[in-house]
Amino acid sequence: MSGIFSLAETPDTEALEKGRLMFAGNTEFLKGVVAMDGLPPADRIEVCFAGRSNVGKSSLINALTGRKALARTSNTPGRTQEINFFTMGAEHYLVDVPGYGFANAPVAVVGKWQRLLKNYLSGRPSLRRVFLLIDARHGPKSVDQEIMQLLDRSAVPFQVVMTKCDKIKKDELEKVTEKTIAGISKHPAAYPVLVQTSSAKGDGVDVLRAIIAGII
Repeated sequence: MSGIFSLAETPDTEALEKGRLMFAGNTEFLKGVVAMDGLPPADRIEVCFAGRSNVGKSSLINALTGRKALARTSNTPGRTQEINFFTMGAEHYLVDVPGYGFANAPVAVVGKWQRLLKNYLSGRPSLRRVFLLIDARHGPKSVDQEIMQLLDRSAVPFQVVMTKCDKIKKDELEKVTEKTIAGISKHPAAYPVLVQTSSAKGDGVDVLRAIIAGII
């Protein structure tokens, strides 16, 4: 691994239980936001999930919450065109932002929600951490680096979560992990622990739950 960056270790029993209990509670869809003035009040601690289109954000949110259809999933990149807010109990928000990098929509529409995404990521005072999803089959792309630079400038901490880790062989996963760490290690806003996940198999989901519970 590069420098201080490492893979997330299995949390202790207490942390795992804290994560399980947090996500065992009610997580409900609150609203979809299409403009900054539609954001709910920044009166709760929140974490958000960001990533290139079709990286598996909705599937991961569903796996975390144990709800098969809480977040909509689609094989069509660019379906999520809103910032979707979910309530986690009475004190927290979980946020799903539009996928970036590719979208099956008119250019003007894409431009509008990409601006919304950047405005949210750079100006939300209650946002504690961005979980930046990277497809394990591809590693970080240039558009991921753009978002990382935005988060650097905005001093918003982000943590990389590798998705679809079950889709490639172990030796390939190791190579992509090294490539990913090399790509993020120069970013001051990057949290130095990567999480490897598979929504389909549930790998890493309990680890990510514990991490989120530890933040909020």
